[in-house]
Amino acid sequence: MLAVALAACAGGGTTSPAPIVQPPGPGSNGGPTSAPSTAPSVAPTATPLPTPTPVPTASVPPAPAADPNLHVPAGFLVSTIAHVGGARQLAALPNGDLIVGTNGTAIAIVPNAESAGAAGAPVTFATINDAPAQGVAYGNGNVFVATQFGVYRIPYATGARSGTPQKIASVRPGGSSDHTTSSVTVSGSTLYVSVGSSCNACVETDPTRATVQRMDLNGGGMTAQARRWRNAIGITTDPTTGNVWAGGAGQDNLPQGHPYEYLDAVSTRTAPADYGWPDCEENHVAYTQGANCTNVVVPAVIIPAYSTIIGVTFYPASQTGAYVFPASWRGGLFVSMHGSWHTAGNVPIAPPHVAFVPFSGAAPARAANWSDPTTQWSDFFNGFQDASGARFGRPTGVAVGAQGSLFVADDDTGAIYRI
Repeated sequence: MLAVALAACAGGGTTSPAPIVQPPGPGSNGGPTSAPSTAPSVAPTATPLPTPTPVPTASVPPAPAADPNLHVPAGFLVSTIAHVGGARQLAALPNGDLIVGTNGTAIAIVPNAESAGAAGAPVTFATINDAPAQGVAYGNGNVFVATQFGVYRIPYATGARSGTPQKIASVRPGGSSDHTTSSVTVSGSTLYVSVGSSCNACVETDPTRATVQRMDLNGGGMTAQARRWRNAIGITTDPTTGNVWAGGAGQDNLPQGHPYEYLDAVSTRTAPADYGWPDCEENHVAYTQGANCTNVVVPAVIIPAYSTIIGVTFYPASQTGAYVFPASWRGGLFVSMHGSWHTAGNVPIAPPHVAFVPFSGAAPARAANWSDPTTQWSDFFNGFQDASGARFGRPTGVAVGAQGSLFVADDDTGAIYRI
């Protein structure tokens, strides 16, 4: 039924209500774990998730709608397949399982996440005593995890439900403050790790802060691919070109207002590429008097201010599988935006949502319009905030499954959505 619904989608249009279903309740293999909770940027030690349970093989009828506030384009179907407290970045595994990084110390796995029936109950895949263990990626037979102070490799065998972390690199050797997350992606034999800044606006003394680092898959040869990037939380690899794209937020408290947020093909720039923070950003705009912005990178994609890019993933143009999206929703970037904490009249300025940036080959289909940051993308998954400012979730990580499903995490409700 899901495959039929997906095949019927015309794609590319405005969003409309679509069915949102949940797996069976507690006590079944598809039921949620302990109640989700909103987690701070650095959560206390996470409560261990349940021990593994058998993954169901029979189709399970959907339960009543989970949240009618949420919307996707007509023809798509959203289901809540699991709950993982503080869910952040996602990594889809080739066999249909799903790795979930968190705001705590646990890295979870959702077995059989692309099952035609209910997914298996989430269990702890690994624990790293270095919260937040939010950055996860899969590549070359390993699960990689980026925490506040380290980068870890976990050898993975198909179908494994647990793994042993091996630390391969250190970040933030100067200590931590402000932005504490790290994110990770794999491109061929190279690992890219983004490390947030220690402040809103300052000159960093720690060479790993406000950077995107690259290294080999063993952690060797670590060097900066990009610098002066305030917080590139979203990072992903284009599976067609191998190009690594990153997305981040601009600084607060500027006299001229909050700058646009942006995404850029960071691996294609000459290292160490200079993204200008805190002196310059956007289209060579100077924030400080006398700043020379001549050699600062001008990013390829812009998003409205306050959006807070958390997760990015490419949907391959050549994707196959039972749940493959229509062509108009393939070959570009899905971008998960957490929404703003900035308010106007007690209403958050930027609502949480997931957008799609269409591509033409290796570049965005439309060039950035510096007078209008809404022209390069279309809305895809929204309804997380109503007109009063009430929120029904805050999306974080995104990932594409081997059979074509799009997964979206939510660190506010703990939901893991499958589209």
